[in-house]
Order: sequence, then structure tokens, then C-alpha cells
Amino acid sequence: MNKKNYAKMCEDLLAEQGMKEKTLVIQSCCAPCSSWCLTYLQGKIKIKSLYYNPNIVDSEEYDKREEELKKLVDILSLEYPDSSIEFIPGRKDTERFLELSEGLEKEPEGGARCEKCFELRLRETARVAREVGADYFSTTLTISPLKNAALLNEIGERIAKEEGVLFLPSDFKKHDGYKNSVELSKKYDLYRQDYCGCPFSKAESELRKQEKQ
Repeated sequence: MNKKNYAKMCEDLLAEQGMKEKTLVIQSCCAPCSSWCLTYLQGKIKIKSLYYNPNIVDSEEYDKREEELKKLVDILSLEYPDSSIEFIPGRKDTERFLELSEGLEKEPEGGARCEKCFELRLRETARVAREVGADYFSTTLTISPLKNAALLNEIGERIAKEEGVLFLPSDFKKHDGYKNSVELSKKYDLYRQDYCGCPFSKAESELRKQEKQ
């Protein structure tokens, strides 16, 4: 079975006539991952960067990542004044994430818990897109080498049908996307975390550090 080329699908869709006048709400997990995604999208579609990350239980970490994303949006708005890039604060929803994670606490990163988290974040993004009258919704999560882009796109496509909002497919890690995000993070002096965000991925990250030591 042929695999879908989500990066090409995104490129072709953005190249269609009239897309510059359309609006996209993109769920932004953090400033470093968003740096390349927003840079790539700017000028091709109007962007509303939604900070919706209920998996980040630690309040200090949550606030720090939110402030860094605001900082990035401000930087890009100045760097690309002809583009439309806007920040949208999302609901915290920590309790919803913890409820859906119940019984899945020991799942490895990328397992069943992550799949539920993806759906939670994408469904809320579709809801916000519908609420603000946007044409599309999507996520920056496909830039991560640790995230299953095919699964994210499949969930997004299903939610699009259920919620009545178009989904913008993506695989932002392609064409050196992740490498570009690392370089842009250095350029803009962005805080780079070493775990996805939830307490379970943080525990995994700390365990890996201990094993290395």
C-alpha cells in the first residue's frame, strides 16, 4: 500500500489559488517546534497559532512555554510584516488530559496515551477553528521525529469530517524541518525543553538521563 506524502499534500494545497486569503488555526505545542512551521506557512495562509497543551501539568512549565510562543509570534510578526500571524491562548484543560490518561500512565511515549492526547488537542483545535471562523486547522506536532505523522494526519482527517472544518495535512519534519527548527530556536533564543510536556514523558526523559550517567 502506498504511503501518503503528507508534506507534498500540504505543499500542493497551500499552492492553490486563494489560499493566502484563507485562515488556519494551528495547534502549537511550543515555540521551538512552531518556529519552522510558522515560518514555512507565513505568506501562504493567514495563521492563528493556538497554544493548547493540556498535557503540560506543571504550571511553571506551561506558562514558560506559552510566553515563549507569544515571543516567537511577536518576532515573526516583525520579521514578516506582510504576513498575518496571531497568537491565541487556549484552555488549560489539565484535568481532561489526566482523565483520558487514566490506566495509560506506563505507556511508552508514542503509545496509546499519546494517541488519546493527539485526539484531544486536534479536536479542540478544530472547535476553536470553527468558533473563530477559520477555514482550516492543523498541528505543529508533525515536526517532531518522535511523533507519528501518519497517525496525526489520520486523526486530523477523521476529526475534520466529524467537526465540519477542513484539515491541513502536514509532515513538517520533512525537508530538514526539524533541523531548521533547531537553528531558528538558536537564532531567536527560544527555550527548548527536553521532554514532550506531560509528567509521564518527563519521567521517561529523567530516566534516560539517569541511565546515561
